[in-house]
Amino acid sequence: MWSQRRRLTLAGQFLVLQLVVVAAVLAIVGAISVQQSSAAFATERGAQMRSVAEYLANQSVVRAQIRGPVPATSLAGPIDRAVGLSGATDVTIADPDGVVLSSSDPRLVGERAALGDSRVQDGRGWVGDIEARGHLYVAGHAPILDDDGELVGLALAEERYPALWTRLTNAADELILYLGVGAALGVAGSLLVARLVKRRTRGLEPHEFATLADHREALLHSIREGVIAVGTDGRVTMINDGARELLGLGEDVVERPLGGLGLDPAVVEVLGTDNGTHDQDSVLLVGDRVVVFNQRSASSRGQGIGTVTTMRDRTDLVSMQSQLSSNLSITDTLRAQTHEFANQLHTISGLVQLGEYDEVTSLVGVLARRRAAISDFVTQRVADPAVAALLIAKSSVAAEAGVTLSLSPASALGPVPPATSADLTTIIGNLVDNAVDACKGGDAPAVVVELEETATEIVLRVRDNGPGVPDELAHAIFTRGVSTKPDVPGGRGIGLPLVRLISRQRDGSVTVGRDDGAVFTVRLPKENV
Repeated sequence: MWSQRRRLTLAGQFLVLQLVVVAAVLAIVGAISVQQSSAAFATERGAQMRSVAEYLANQSVVRAQIRGPVPATSLAGPIDRAVGLSGATDVTIADPDGVVLSSSDPRLVGERAALGDSRVQDGRGWVGDIEARGHLYVAGHAPILDDDGELVGLALAEERYPALWTRLTNAADELILYLGVGAALGVAGSLLVARLVKRRTRGLEPHEFATLADHREALLHSIREGVIAVGTDGRVTMINDGARELLGLGEDVVERPLGGLGLDPAVVEVLGTDNGTHDQDSVLLVGDRVVVFNQRSASSRGQGIGTVTTMRDRTDLVSMQSQLSSNLSITDTLRAQTHEFANQLHTISGLVQLGEYDEVTSLVGVLARRRAAISDFVTQRVADPAVAALLIAKSSVAAEAGVTLSLSPASALGPVPPATSADLTTIIGNLVDNAVDACKGGDAPAVVVELEETATEIVLRVRDNGPGVPDELAHAIFTRGVSTKPDVPGGRGIGLPLVRLISRQRDGSVTVGRDDGAVFTVRLPKENV
């Protein structure tokens, strides 16, 4: 069990790898050396054997005695001298058919000589390798011709190839030294590299890297919130499943630039720009979700390597905050009406105290007719009670701010389902609040609401005579500026992104234009309302 758990250190693995490389190089160099040694031996000794064979074939005593009665004895002298001069393993004289007549090895007499590919029987000299008696020889052959040029015999000189180890050591006298120095340098280099890598990896071993990577992947993908890391070159270096889902991305994301992922430009800017604000959330509308982004710089040893951004889905929270905002809006409306009624009651009370009863009657009549006129004007054009009540109430809030809020005479809206009514009141309330804020304090500030219902859609337009929305901000106002702080009065800051969120959820749209001020247009398809 202990031996199974024991692992080589990083330095040990580098050392083993280096030794394997050195051993492989040694084997390759040894094989090349043996081949070169064999080639050199064949070239040098082959030429020597051919010279010996030609020397023997040209001796007159050989030509004279080859047809003698006892060639094995009579030719022994020239053969011994040839062996002594050349150092050949075997020197042999054979008849034209290749039968040995005399040899330095008496056991070969009467045997057929091994000629291999030699063409000496055709009267030509030859040098090359032959297999004989279970060994490899380099041989030189020369024809023995009489005075008439007739082939009378064959002169054969052979030298056996040295053993493999002998060829290796002879050819590489300094090879072992060079390889030993190389091996020593390789081992020293591997130890140095292992030490350097270990210092750079903070002493972690390879199996610890694998464990950390596995734990990191498991941890990141188990986090419900989204996490995405972006390098200094603007490419995604890491992303978990939560971020893929929130951003609507597929699997092939890592190592791709942010600009090529098809994300909203505002999202790309938040993810790719290190603005240094690490204690403030950025809230954007991503598709039909309200997502809170929190970005931090990532660094290693004091050098920036990119950013890490966490994402949280706050769609449900914003929906609840929208309901709270509606309640606060109702509270503001009641407060405004209370203030208005209090002023009117104070006026009536003063008139009563002065005994001006006719003035009291006249004032009450005027107030009742004015309230009835507003109510009748709105309810005749808007059949939905909630939307009509909102418009009537908002007129009091706008009046308190010094803004005139009116419903366009061309407006017409029939009854709508409760869910649609709730969304319309949220949209109208936010757009009217923004319009009042935009134009109040100006010259004769006014806001006009127009509701139009066709066979296919409901169209809402809210106009104001304020400064309008700059063209460069026409898109950003629907994605930026959402506040997650609970102390923002009336829930302001959520308005326009919330309007866009509701519109998208109903497959509708919201746009902003200019006409003496801002004009917000919301279109909701009828089949989705």
